[in-house]
Parts: sequence; C-alpha cells; structure tokens
Amino acid sequence: MDEQNESVNGIVFSGDDGEVLLIKRRDVPIWVLPGGGIDADESPEQAIVREMEEETGYKVKIVRKIGEYTPRCRLALFTHLFECEILSGEPSTSDETQGVKFFPLDALPLMPPPYPDWIEDAAKRQSEVIKKEITSVNYPALIKNLILHPILVLRFLLARLGFAFNDR
Repeated sequence: MDEQNESVNGIVFSGDDGEVLLIKRRDVPIWVLPGGGIDADESPEQAIVREMEEETGYKVKIVRKIGEYTPRCRLALFTHLFECEILSGEPSTSDETQGVKFFPLDALPLMPPPYPDWIEDAAKRQSEVIKKEITSVNYPALIKNLILHPILVLRFLLARLGFAFNDR
C-alpha cells in the first residue's frame, strides 16, 4: 500500500490502565488519539514515534501493534494503530495540538469515529494484530454529524482538502 495513503495513531494508557492520553487538535478542535501521516522515508513504527513526540511532547516506545484498519470510503485512510509507552518528556502543545491530557476510560470526551472504536480495541489487549474495516467513518455518519456539529465537520472537510485552520 502507498504510504501517502496511510496514517498512524498511538494510544498510551496510564499506569493503571484507567486513563488514555488524548490530544486536542488545532485545525478541528476535538479530542483524538495522537497520530498523523507517514512520511515517504519512514516506516509506520518510525512515524508513530515521531508523531507522538511532535503532538504530545513525550518520547515513546512501541509496546505492540494493535491493529490495521482499512477505510470503506475516502473519508479515512489505511491506519496502523500502536500502543505506546512514555519514556520521557512533558506534555506540551504544538502547531497541531492545543491540549494534551489523560482522560478516564469511563469519562472520555466527545470524539468522532473511529477513535472510540480504536480505544475499545486497544483495551481488549488481544495478542494478535486486529485487521478490520473502518466501518464507523462513512457518508451517512458524516451527514449525521454535519447536522449535529456543522462547524466541526466543515473544518474537518476543509482540513482534508488542505485548508486547515489553526486556533491559537
């Protein structure tokens, strides 16, 4: 698969596994798992380590690969999901993030699909890599969320087209 059409996301659980690390994006101000695109010269593993440090301020190591998710439509990318562990660093924001925070698994903020599904998959602690379609990101869900959260969806669509807003 062409790496330009692939992305990575990382999940970090707190020491007691009761919380998960999320970032608040600048372009679309919502809480999500850290991650992003894979550069042409890097592997998915290198990309998640880089993205985690860029978006959270934490140097991490990969604990395991959780899953590979195939999109059903053009609203998503093929995504590699990794569980990571913090090695060092302090939470810090960047040009892409306006917040970095641990949230209790039983009190997560409103998140768009497929992030809740991915957190649920990671919490299962399966030993084998999950391989499945991203079913929650689809055009009917986009329309529903456009009605419920029009500004956020418009910002998401503009960001996908290369017109990102960065709240400061």
